[in-house]
Amino acid sequence: MMSRQAFLCSLGSLYLSLLFVFLLMDVYARPANNSALKEKAVEAKDENEILPPDHLNGVKMEMDGHLNKEFHQEVFLGKEIEEFEEDSEPRKNRKKLMVIFSKVDINNDKKISAKEMQRWIMEKTDEHFQEAVEENKMHFKAVDPDGDGHVSWDEYKVKFLASKGFNEKEIVEKIRNNEELKIDEETQEVLDNLKDRWYQADNPPPDLLLNEEEFLSFLHPEHSRGMLKFMVKEIIRDLDQDGDKKLTLSEFISLPVGTVENQQAQDIDDDWVKDRKKEFEEVIDANHDGIVTMEELEEYMDPMNEYNALNEAKQMIAVADENQNHHLELEEILKYSEYFTGSKLMDYARNVHEEF
Repeated sequence: MMSRQAFLCSLGSLYLSLLFVFLLMDVYARPANNSALKEKAVEAKDENEILPPDHLNGVKMEMDGHLNKEFHQEVFLGKEIEEFEEDSEPRKNRKKLMVIFSKVDINNDKKISAKEMQRWIMEKTDEHFQEAVEENKMHFKAVDPDGDGHVSWDEYKVKFLASKGFNEKEIVEKIRNNEELKIDEETQEVLDNLKDRWYQADNPPPDLLLNEEEFLSFLHPEHSRGMLKFMVKEIIRDLDQDGDKKLTLSEFISLPVGTVENQQAQDIDDDWVKDRKKEFEEVIDANHDGIVTMEELEEYMDPMNEYNALNEAKQMIAVADENQNHHLELEEILKYSEYFTGSKLMDYARNVHEEF
């Protein structure tokens, strides 16, 4: 017959075994750790993403001169823009939007003023800035394999061409021996433009070596006043037809969208022209003289311009301000959710007061 001590010992072993099994089941049953997944997603990013992006979050105009269609959502949602997917449940998006409303409404008077919206826009724009800084650290490491804190133009060129499918070892050898690189015309044109940007990002005294901060200016010109000027010059160069380094309305709306083949395409083109005309006359042309100078375009492009943020706040309020009190109530934001979040809410007013 088993002794009491042996029985208790056996029972304890059984308990520990069952506890271990339950712990294993719990681990495998838990949802994946989101932060860990995000880290893996960042690590999984192609390290060759070293081209300056065409799209800059929180900047009103794209690098190619097109208007940023997501601008209002980017400066209203910040990093949370990814959470408002088109296939998300309207109820969940409504709740998230209500939480954002409460954060913007800092005096808790149940309405958002232009000043409150301005503060929020600046805060969300700064979020995009910080995100760009973090991404830049990763990209800088990719082009600075020796870790000396500086990247030469040749080092960058090697990584860029490798990302385009060229053999990295062969490119390094040819550059070292000053041999001619056989590059197609399109790639060479991109390289020439990148080299111009490289020169601009290289702070005095110029040495063609970029540190991490200069590399950030190279990838994200919105972080540097000097690079912002360079970006403006490039946009005006592309749109300016008479070479006077200024833009008229006709020049600003003449950027081709595409070949119009049917009525649907015609409607798209008409909307595109309408949007550009409105932006030119009401926002970019600050003194309303029918001409946009480099200075006006630079002020317009500067994402950290507080005066612009206030004007933007007023415009955003005007879009949804149905009762014309120059403030936004929760119901108004919910009704015009597609403008603020890119996601349309159905039955926007249902249970608003119960949930908020």
